[in-house]
Amino acid sequence: MFVLLALLALILELALGYPHRLFAGIGHPVTWIGALISRLERTLNRPDFRDATRKASGGLTLIVLIAAAGGIGFAIQTVLGDGWALIVTALIASALPAQRSLATHVQAVAQALEAEGLTDGRRAVSMIVGRDPEQLDEPAVCRAAIESLAENFSDGIVAPAFWLAVGGLAGGAAYKAVNTADSMIGHKNARYQQFGWASARFDDLINLPASRLTALLVIAAAAILPSCSAAGAWKAVRRDAGKHRSPNAGWPEAAFAGALCLALNGPRSYGGVQVHDAFMGEGGRRDATAADIRRALRLYWTADLLMVALAGVTALALFTVHG
Repeated sequence: MFVLLALLALILELALGYPHRLFAGIGHPVTWIGALISRLERTLNRPDFRDATRKASGGLTLIVLIAAAGGIGFAIQTVLGDGWALIVTALIASALPAQRSLATHVQAVAQALEAEGLTDGRRAVSMIVGRDPEQLDEPAVCRAAIESLAENFSDGIVAPAFWLAVGGLAGGAAYKAVNTADSMIGHKNARYQQFGWASARFDDLINLPASRLTALLVIAAAAILPSCSAAGAWKAVRRDAGKHRSPNAGWPEAAFAGALCLALNGPRSYGGVQVHDAFMGEGGRRDATAADIRRALRLYWTADLLMVALAGVTALALFTVHG
């Protein structure tokens, strides 16, 4: 039933997205989780605490988040039960993956560059990446958009679907809580180095299966699209994925880089601090264009539909085996 739940949630999100009126009225699960994280952080991450206390408080925060999100998800699924109520559970679960919104934000970068030029392109890409937009030329804006597409395909879509399939609504909600915590407090700076340590490490752990699955989906999608290279994607993943400073982000980024014959990642600036990262797809072009963003989006949609198909085949196989 959990695999079927993941399949239905993906299909419903593809068809409906997350309605703007609903977001305006009640927010989104990520905003609710973010509000809880902010409250806990203000209470438990006081600057006068010792490092050991802040690290322990961060661990406690992670436990509270998992218990709250997972507990609510488990309660909803238990109350609603099986049968036709599964559709209602799937509607709730469809708020966890973000297939449509990810594509919309990345496409906006290509549209801004094509219609208005570099200034608007920088503004559009600043909505999805944390690096300094004013230091980006047009190829760097395009690479940033593609890198964001690759990484968010893994942790914003494949991973929620995976944990929905493994643990139902409880698993999907708990994953989303951990991933949101990592994005908010999992930073290596003075404020979060200790407090966010547990969230960052646990997020690395639970994203391991999805990042590898994402790379395989991208390689398979590249084999379908004539404008992409499956062999290049496979080679880049094997050669470059492990060089990334993240144990997970390198897998989808290397797959996209190799498939598109681009060199992604590499040195860049965040808040005035230069970060020297390895290249994914080393040897590929650095002069990415808006046309490359559109190629990346076609690759993304093909890989996404392959994931939906995989969920469907898995659900059918399990139904056949278990009756």
